[in-house]
Amino acid sequence: MTLPPIIPIDAITAARERLRGMVVRTPLVRLYHDAPRPAIHLKLENLQPIGSFKLRGAGNAMRALPREALGDGVWTASAGNMAQGVAWCAREMGVPCTVVVPDHAPDTKVRAVERLGGRIVRRPFDAWWQLLVDRGSPEFPGRFIHPVSDAEVMAGNATVALEILEDVPDVAAIVVPYGGGGLSCGIASAIRQLAPHVKVYAAEVDTAAPLAPALAAGELVPTTYTPSFVDGIGGRTVLAEMWPLASTLLTGSIVVSLAEVAAAWRLVLERNRVLAEGAGAAAVAAALTARAGDGPVVAVVSGGNIDPTVVVKLLTGELP
Repeated sequence: MTLPPIIPIDAITAARERLRGMVVRTPLVRLYHDAPRPAIHLKLENLQPIGSFKLRGAGNAMRALPREALGDGVWTASAGNMAQGVAWCAREMGVPCTVVVPDHAPDTKVRAVERLGGRIVRRPFDAWWQLLVDRGSPEFPGRFIHPVSDAEVMAGNATVALEILEDVPDVAAIVVPYGGGGLSCGIASAIRQLAPHVKVYAAEVDTAAPLAPALAAGELVPTTYTPSFVDGIGGRTVLAEMWPLASTLLTGSIVVSLAEVAAAWRLVLERNRVLAEGAGAAAVAAALTARAGDGPVVAVVSGGNIDPTVVVKLLTGELP
């Protein structure tokens, strides 16, 4: 599939109108950390109805389709958050929904999909990842909603950038968790057209960081993937169709360790009373390195769907 080199601003503003009444205009608050710099703000997408920004992309993609295109329902492949976004919208529109999840998907996210009426199918990680690469499978009925490399999904995601520019007009950099690139490249598309001086960085965790080595090499390179409590981001490689956008729209990738993510997770909980999931805390950890500059920096807390057993371990200082 060939994606546009940038998501047009007209598509992003149309997505904003399409999403009115479905998504929350999430707050943007200052992170209370000890150092005076960098000045960090948190974009709290964990406060969306499904606990994740994914409602924006799923909602825009599904609302943009003609009703007859949804006659056989919808399905997606997701570790949990896009699954909830698609399931939420399917319930709203009265259509069936199937979600294929990797075998390490957190129970918290799986149960949430089931509460929303979605049917769960588990697959080993490699088989699950291949669904993203192949952009679907005849095994499952209905319209496939790709969680990442879909122009309407990215346009919905990009509405985050419109809110950031309104709430922090002097923002210098935005740090975004990098899963498949749908959020970061959507945000970067809007920024490139509206505020090209603002830098957009991907945040990756070192156990699953395909973008950083690809940017360093100037081409796609395979990497290792180790599952961790940071379950919402990472993979073995950058999706080929996302590479042209990621390599041209993003300023770079800031790779952090699991220990840094855990420390950032505890910080935002203790100081701001914000419950983030691992991916959201990764953006905060990356911003705290100061590699995105002195600020103002906005860290996108992409979601808050975290398993209670992981919460307990993180609270007691363990590394899940």
